[in-house]
Amino acid sequence: MMNQETIKTLVDNALAAREKSYCPYSGFAVGAALLAADGTVYTGANIESASFTPTVCAERVAMFTAVHAGQREFTALAVVGGKKGADVSAYCAPCGVCRQVLSEFCAPDFPVILFDGNTPKIIPLSTLLPASFSKADLV
Repeated sequence: MMNQETIKTLVDNALAAREKSYCPYSGFAVGAALLAADGTVYTGANIESASFTPTVCAERVAMFTAVHAGQREFTALAVVGGKKGADVSAYCAPCGVCRQVLSEFCAPDFPVILFDGNTPKIIPLSTLLPASFSKADLV
């Protein structure tokens, strides 16, 4: 179980990362903060492209940055999102592609922290992605 200080640190990092979002097309800014097992926090923000297909979500920016740095074990992820320039006012869950990427490196009980501007909500990855495609499916 995560303590309140860890949750607050991750949410604060995700909120700061959200400020770096590049979202001129959707106007929807997302920030993520991924906690590695060694205590390092990796952040990401969504980055859009006019052709949309190469757009990358905040969660995958954080995950791919961490994996590129050599990390393979993670403790938690916080995700915040909402209209750019406005305060966070609703929970924002990872998209399906991000959920699948998380399942590559994280256990089913991996905590995903959502924040609505007031109260953090922790949801296990298995609840967000109940029937994931995994390494075991490739055998």
